[in-house]
Amino acid sequence: MTAPESAARRRATLIGGIAILLWAALALFTALTPSIPALQLNAMSFSVAGLAAIALWLARGENPLRHLRQPPLAWALGVSGLLGYHALYFLALKLAPPLEASLINYLWPLLIVVFSGLLPGERLRWFHLAGVALGLIGTVNLVLGRGEVAFEAQHLAGYAAALAAALTWSTYSVLSRRFAAVPTDAVGGFCIATALLSWGMHFALETSVWPAATGEWLAVLGLGLGPVGLAFFCWDHGMKRGDIRALGSMAYAAPLLSTLLLIAFGQGQASWRVALACALIIAGALLGTGDLRQKKA
Repeated sequence: MTAPESAARRRATLIGGIAILLWAALALFTALTPSIPALQLNAMSFSVAGLAAIALWLARGENPLRHLRQPPLAWALGVSGLLGYHALYFLALKLAPPLEASLINYLWPLLIVVFSGLLPGERLRWFHLAGVALGLIGTVNLVLGRGEVAFEAQHLAGYAAALAAALTWSTYSVLSRRFAAVPTDAVGGFCIATALLSWGMHFALETSVWPAATGEWLAVLGLGLGPVGLAFFCWDHGMKRGDIRALGSMAYAAPLLSTLLLIAFGQGQASWRVALACALIIAGALLGTGDLRQKKA
């Protein structure tokens, strides 16, 4: 790989890392919208993301329809990734306790690193696997600090949904590399389709509850512009042109940063588990991104 190619790869990885930072705000914004049903919140957030994409295209003087003309397989992957993951994750939270569901769902960064070894030109090294393993251990420790975990047979369907969510997101992320020719702007179309399908699921399965306070509307707007908007564009760019193995290791920073944000806004408490998780996840990220630092040197 030439020096310009290495620099472009590092830049794309950093852009992908922006998604991880934005996802850290997901729990906080969700906590600020307690009255809104899950599928409705998903539909509202993706509607904001889709409308923001259309507004951006129009501001650039582009025809939005141009960005919607993508290969059917790209549409299938994009919509199944965005909608499939969120639908399965919400289903898991409904059928199983949130701690156990979250633990299983957090397998997705590890799966991304493992699956990346199947891509042409990608080679897994020991430090990639060690880095993501440290991140997983740190995240498990973080989740265990929220309460007692007990996997029980009656919640098997919920555990299966959480595992399916992790598999869906990791598969979508890694397969995005196979669609590198599809521009990242196409994610706007995927958000629009996900919003429409989410509205349909919401009206079929839930009773609408609209925000009663300005703060909740602002939280929905924040979700749609950040964790459920710009984040997916950044992630798409990083998966297609960055170091997938490094991004997998870095992804465990999201639950840690999310916890720190909740603590900062009075929605959580600091503890030794948070400090230990911080050390493990940072160590894992440094280990898993060894290639990037070596190339930079």
